[in-house]
Amino acid sequence: MSWLGFFLIFALFFATHSIPVRPGVKSRIVHHIGASGFVIGYSILSTAMLVLLIWSAGKAPYVQLWPQMVWQRHLVHLGMLGVCLILAFAIGRPNPFSFGGARNGEFDPQRPGIVGFTRHPLLVALALWAGLHLLPNGDLAHVILFAVLGGFAVAGRALIDRRKKREMGEPAWEDLRRKTAQAPRISRPASAKGAAIRFALGIGAFATLLWLHPLVIGVSAL
Repeated sequence: MSWLGFFLIFALFFATHSIPVRPGVKSRIVHHIGASGFVIGYSILSTAMLVLLIWSAGKAPYVQLWPQMVWQRHLVHLGMLGVCLILAFAIGRPNPFSFGGARNGEFDPQRPGIVGFTRHPLLVALALWAGLHLLPNGDLAHVILFAVLGGFAVAGRALIDRRKKREMGEPAWEDLRRKTAQAPRISRPASAKGAAIRFALGIGAFATLLWLHPLVIGVSAL
């Protein structure tokens, strides 16, 4: 694949991530397939485009910037376990501050869970994933890929904050943020069973990623 093909797929990746979530476009889609249908469809599209983008980086011209070391892989494994746990405790939970939340009306600022650590756990997971994968992938195409995605995740926090302030009204957003910040960072979960299930799902997701990595990406993570 040429550099042009790589950058065209990059542009398509950002287009498919940004256009569907624009308020006017999203409202029309939700009207036809419902909110849950939008979440499922957008998740599938995002995942497929991410896999295509990673594949394209592997097919782009190879220009090495630094060699791969064994310790880099070990650090990625440890960090990705943390990423999977963040995702397990964030996906499907009430979070009125960011995208990916569910049942946001049930959010309790006195028991915010992972939202007490960060308003945008999914973006934190994406930034960590990108930063970790920079280490063992020292060729130019992968450096561009992971640096841009990591930067996108970091910059996205401020963009979503502004959008949520408009939707909720800045006074309401600030009041909820203040109450959440004042809550204990670590508190007894509302459901010990639910927390245990999410922890197990995080471990399972990590093991599944190790298994699927050579099948989907074409390179063993081990």
